[in-house]
Amino acid sequence: MSFSRRNFLIATGVVAASSSVLTACGGSGSDSKSKSKAPSVSGSKTQEILVGTKADSTGPAPEVKGAVKGGTIYSLDQFDMDHLDPAQIYVSTEGAITAPIMRGLTGYKIDDKGGATLVGDAATDAGTMKDGGKTWTFTLKDGLKWEDGSDISEDDLRHTFERLFASFIAEGPRYVQQWLVGGDKYKGPYDGKKLDSIEVDGKTITFRLNEARADFNFTLAMRGYSLVNKKHDTKEKYDKRPFSCGPYKIGARSIGKSLTYVRNEHWDPKTDSIRNNYPDQYVFQFGFELLASTDRYIADSGKDQYAMSIFNEVAPERIAQVLTNAKLKQRVLTQVDTVTYYWPINMTRIKDVKVRQAINHAWPHQQIQTIQGGASTSEIATTILAPVTPGYEKFDLYGVNKKPGGDPVKAKALLKEAGKLGQKLVIAYQSSDTQVKVAVAVKNALEAAGFKVVNKQVDKSTFYTQIGKVDNDFDLFGAGWSPDWPNGYSVFYPCWSGKNIGDGRSNYAQLNDPSINKAIDAAAKITDAAEANKAWGNIDRQIMELAPVVPDYHKIRNWMHGSKVGNVVYDSGNTCVALCKLYAMK
Repeated sequence: MSFSRRNFLIATGVVAASSSVLTACGGSGSDSKSKSKAPSVSGSKTQEILVGTKADSTGPAPEVKGAVKGGTIYSLDQFDMDHLDPAQIYVSTEGAITAPIMRGLTGYKIDDKGGATLVGDAATDAGTMKDGGKTWTFTLKDGLKWEDGSDISEDDLRHTFERLFASFIAEGPRYVQQWLVGGDKYKGPYDGKKLDSIEVDGKTITFRLNEARADFNFTLAMRGYSLVNKKHDTKEKYDKRPFSCGPYKIGARSIGKSLTYVRNEHWDPKTDSIRNNYPDQYVFQFGFELLASTDRYIADSGKDQYAMSIFNEVAPERIAQVLTNAKLKQRVLTQVDTVTYYWPINMTRIKDVKVRQAINHAWPHQQIQTIQGGASTSEIATTILAPVTPGYEKFDLYGVNKKPGGDPVKAKALLKEAGKLGQKLVIAYQSSDTQVKVAVAVKNALEAAGFKVVNKQVDKSTFYTQIGKVDNDFDLFGAGWSPDWPNGYSVFYPCWSGKNIGDGRSNYAQLNDPSINKAIDAAAKITDAAEANKAWGNIDRQIMELAPVVPDYHKIRNWMHGSKVGNVVYDSGNTCVALCKLYAMK
């Protein structure tokens, strides 16, 4: 997932749906005896992710100890959301902010420590698999209603998945569209045609897939497959005002400035095992750079006492101050993430492998880590997969560990061999205070290695839309990815398979190498965990040999919040603060 799609990964391409035990990154460091030690990406433990039972899927959600109803929770964040139409959502912040208003057939139920279990959300359970995973059936719970009080109908159920094929759905995940039989020719429901591989009988929906996907129930937990009301589907306009079936609904929106959720009186907690609804409302506020939001959290006055952030973490300039102050540190949620932040290299523009390798050798990893706040916020990367990810293989093809500040001499020698000294690079980066500093460091390092660099700022809220265009004008761009659901396929297929090149897709480098495409397809079919682990690690190395990307760093998150925000815990299913577990203290 872009920025950070999902926080899980398993090595196998196929898992048993009825008793899956999946592994994901844990939130603590390797030294469990000392909570005061900063977590380490390499030292983090893994945890089990189970597929829950029908009982696990039955509401209401467990009550949060000490929680009280009422009040308002605020947010202090940099930017508004580019998309709110679930079918267009493929960025983690958009998935996080819509958890209180959207429900899918499946979802992640978290415990009080942030551990996740896959359960039925709008469905009665996590689904029934037949034909080795080529047929999946889900049944809607009773009592599910939209924000206007109407029932979620079988028409809504079918429409949700058929509209994924409409031409205006340019972004968002493509797995369901790819896997449904006949999906390659279907153009959506707006001309009255149905897709035969979706069968709806009353409250039961059956999906017929063209390949065995024993992880299909995990796929449907993505926000991109949340339910959509057919009657209120406004097509392109739905992106600005989706219709809710969750505990909250949109009360007001000022694009670029704020988004307010109020209670949805038609939501029945008995139908929902995942969400609580303690605050009367959420007021998400945009336009705050990291330093501004951190200073307000430190001051902790007025409404800011009830504030948290979805995106904004502790500003690099304040990391030492906050994490070494015991009182302030109490208000920081620290979490190791499986995301790898990296810089894809546009393969349609930078075709010489030596030039791409030179970029890797010249990269200023250490400078960027310092700008980000040091080792408390990140770990320098040499691979696409993070160390907490099953399948991770430790290797360093470009000497990063020996020269973390970059090797301009080696880089310049490669450029000279390629006859490309003075090669122009156009680099896109987000227009934030931190990324401006990063862009300067990158420009200086690459120019010292013999490149000519042009930096271009791109608006934060539309950044991934811009770099996701096939005909963009950039040679490199900052991005990030963690798994969409617990499966190695959801890292390597969307980001590195040549089959996933197109506007709105996430193969940002536009890598289309036949041997890598073949390796990804083969690894997805491996059922033995150890063998699959090895395959995904080999694919990581195989991609890095072609140098279509610079892995930059693996992330340790530090979210700060106000003193009167209760139960700030991590939602490992949606890689964010668990919005529906928060409450406003009296």
